[in-house]
Amino acid sequence: MTPGLDDLLGGAVKASWRRFLDTYEPLRPDLYRYCRHLTRSPWDAEDMAQETMARAFVTLGIMTEPPHNPRAWLFRVASNLWINQMRQRRELLTGFGADVSEPATASAEPRATREAAGTLIAQLSPQERAAVVLKDAFGLSLEEIAEALSTTTGAIKAALHRGRAKLVAPEPEEAVPVAPAVLDAFCDAFNARDLDRLTALLLDTTTMEYPGLKIEYGAQAVRAGSLQGTLFGCPDEDHELLIIPRSELRAHRGESIFLWWCGGEVHAVVRVEVDGDRIARLRNYYHAPEVITEVCRELDVPFRTHGYRLGSGSS
Repeated sequence: MTPGLDDLLGGAVKASWRRFLDTYEPLRPDLYRYCRHLTRSPWDAEDMAQETMARAFVTLGIMTEPPHNPRAWLFRVASNLWINQMRQRRELLTGFGADVSEPATASAEPRATREAAGTLIAQLSPQERAAVVLKDAFGLSLEEIAEALSTTTGAIKAALHRGRAKLVAPEPEEAVPVAPAVLDAFCDAFNARDLDRLTALLLDTTTMEYPGLKIEYGAQAVRAGSLQGTLFGCPDEDHELLIIPRSELRAHRGESIFLWWCGGEVHAVVRVEVDGDRIARLRNYYHAPEVITEVCRELDVPFRTHGYRLGSGSS
């Protein structure tokens, strides 16, 4: 492909993606909430919502006409993705000789539910869980649920009956994790605004990911991009004065995470993976407002969200 044609195709894809977001991005809060019920993890829910949006965009390109109900159709794409993932996981476990007398599910989380559907135990099948969530949390009709799950209303009635019978109380809290020393060292260097010391704590191959938006590859790219921008580009509400940012290490759902503060509010929640005494991967949820909202409310800290797109405003 010639460079000119390559640029033309890339521009057309980007334009189509922007038009897609104009219609479907306002549905992201509901999509995240649905994925959150299914996966029982804010991190997995965000990943699933990102993949659902990508699949929906591709699928629209081969549909003869757009869906008449974009919200219900987006739930259908997410449902198919979820059920396929659970089926593949079950087949993988079967292949390794694991006991799969009960359907496999995503990792459990020991928090009380915040939604009407209640806490769903791990023994719920993917279809049962999806049916209960769509009915009790989103109020879809039996016909709409059957369409979303590609089945009949009779099957949905049966799934609802079985699923509701399995609703149980939440599990106890997880133990607070022991944070690796490198995470405390990272916070100290961050709060000292010491880029050299921060870079030394990264592997040469470290990545900084903004899920669904961009990835910075390598310690020098992370330094020149996110770290430089965060440490020396945090404006006040009037976008005039620079505020000294702060990194705080907190335990959340059995995992050590960073909260990046700007002034009196958390602006970013960052997951981290460690390899020995270095940081191998950072996942920055700055542009994942549902994740920031849920995590910060659980930790009871003030926060600010920044929309779904690079350069979008805060709220």
